Amino acid sequence: QVQLVESGGGLVQAGGSLRLSCAASGRTFSWYAMGWFRQAPGKEREFVAAIGWSGGSTYYVDSVKGRFTISRDNAKNTVYLQMNSLRHEDSFVYYCASSSSGGSWHAGLQSDYGYWGQGTQVTVSA
Repeated sequence: QVQLVESGGGLVQAGGSLRLSCAASGRTFSWYAMGWFRQAPGKEREFVAAIGWSGGSTYYVDSVKGRFTISRDNAKNTVYLQMNSLRHEDSFVYYCASSSSGGSWHAGLQSDYGYWGQGTQVTVSA
């Protein structure tokens, strides 16, 4: 059974940093792309960042480019999201996700991800 467990969320002041982690288990982690999405109450979940199976390809939504960095450690079955220069508008529940298949995938397409974590809250005080 595939499990994704996020950690690292919390409360931070604007301009601060957080690093989210997502530990995966239940299948060969290094075969699959990983993504981070975020959602506010009552709003649709939105794409934040994604990384290919080898870590060689990364993708970001424009609003986080230059501030957030996605990375992965295949030896530790973990994907990270380093978030710097945080803004109040970055306050969301953040979810990690694993692609459904080991082939090509669309980084920002939620339906291409078959497994999701439970989410971790990030709150940035203004």
